Amino acid sequence: MPPKKEKTVFACQSCGHQTPKWMGKCPECGQWHTLVEKRLAAGKARTLGGQAPAVPVAIDALEDFEDTRLSTAIGELDRVLGGGLVPGSVVLIGGDPGIGKSTLMLQTLSGLARQGLKVLYVSGEESIHQIRMRSQRLQAVSSNLYVVAEVDLDGILNLFSSEKPDVLVVDSIQTVYSQDLTSAPGSVSQVRESALRLMLAAKSSGTPVFLVGHVTKEGAIAGPRLLEHMVDTVLYFEGDRNHVFRILRAVKNRFGSTNEIGVFEMKARGLMEVANPSAIFLAERPANAPGSVVTACMEGTRPIMVELQALAAGSSLGTPRRTILGLDAHRVALLVAVMEKNLGMHLMGHDIFMNVAGGVRVDEPAADLGVVAAVASSFLNRPLGRGITVLGEVGLTGEVRAVSHVDTRLREMKKMGFTRCILPASSLKRTAPVPGMEMLGAGSVEEAVEMLFENQLD
Repeated sequence: MPPKKEKTVFACQSCGHQTPKWMGKCPECGQWHTLVEKRLAAGKARTLGGQAPAVPVAIDALEDFEDTRLSTAIGELDRVLGGGLVPGSVVLIGGDPGIGKSTLMLQTLSGLARQGLKVLYVSGEESIHQIRMRSQRLQAVSSNLYVVAEVDLDGILNLFSSEKPDVLVVDSIQTVYSQDLTSAPGSVSQVRESALRLMLAAKSSGTPVFLVGHVTKEGAIAGPRLLEHMVDTVLYFEGDRNHVFRILRAVKNRFGSTNEIGVFEMKARGLMEVANPSAIFLAERPANAPGSVVTACMEGTRPIMVELQALAAGSSLGTPRRTILGLDAHRVALLVAVMEKNLGMHLMGHDIFMNVAGGVRVDEPAADLGVVAAVASSFLNRPLGRGITVLGEVGLTGEVRAVSHVDTRLREMKKMGFTRCILPASSLKRTAPVPGMEMLGAGSVEEAVEMLFENQLD
């Protein structure tokens, strides 16, 4: 009998879509020149994990599950995770190269090891001697912290079964490969296979697993989007590696909120928690500078004071520039149009640049009035003063709408030394007075700008 012809398919390295023939453009994601040929494994399909078939169980027959979480001894990380590590959960951490992913993982395992837990750090990018040098610098040395340099998926799973660690870290998932597949490490099929088998091992044993992932030029985690759908939690490290501050943000969390952020400062001994981010972000705010406005944004349950900076400069171009950092550019363009319509400011002849100091990203509408105040301050070349803050959502007709968590935001403002706040008039009616804080309600952007500049509050 003649040997069977080997079957091949073409898989997209961006989204994982497979086609029997090569194409220049992937029909699924639209990317060009991403289809790569790979062989299909011959023989019977194997069962991942080697587990017996699952049997349905009546939900009311199950015992109550106690949500016991493991504390990582890093308060900011526990906050982002929703209170700690859930047994059997798979956490994916992504970020730019050099941002501090491996440093955070080593510090996390060190904190868990000091609690008496056995933890295993699997590195596919560093040797164990390099990890030892880094652990000494970070003072993350413990007899319960085990390290190994391994990239073979079967070898990692064998170590997982034999060592039985309480927490496992794989750094990074793009370096792990399975010998059952013919594609190169880091390809779509390898990343998907490795993540799936590690996820099954975590679920069957109840051991939390951290997966460290690289990011692409577009800022997304390298590999198929399916990887983010497979894991329980996806965390992103944000910030410029040339600056000292790092922000850890959850974009997916099955066991907690996705609105929380953790703030860290990179020092010689590693990542240090920032207990009061508001003080850090406002520490270098210039005094009496036009275009500088402070507002309070909510990150989960925590209010954070941020400085919005605007620069309105005359433009000789036919189409003025709009350069926005840390804010939604479309939202800023909408607010500029509202200012032109309702305030009579001729902003179409000005370049407008906006920035959120400290590298924070503000997405909530409660910062709308802060954007309006910052642009107006720069356009009029009149500062607001250090003791004034603004808060409120702005509608298309120029009305100032109510926002949530006003009491929490006002307490944070008071704690940071601010004495006056311009807020929505509807929110003022429902807000209890704050001792030492003068609260002024504005029903429209005209009223807010009049309070800020004509009444000389500063």
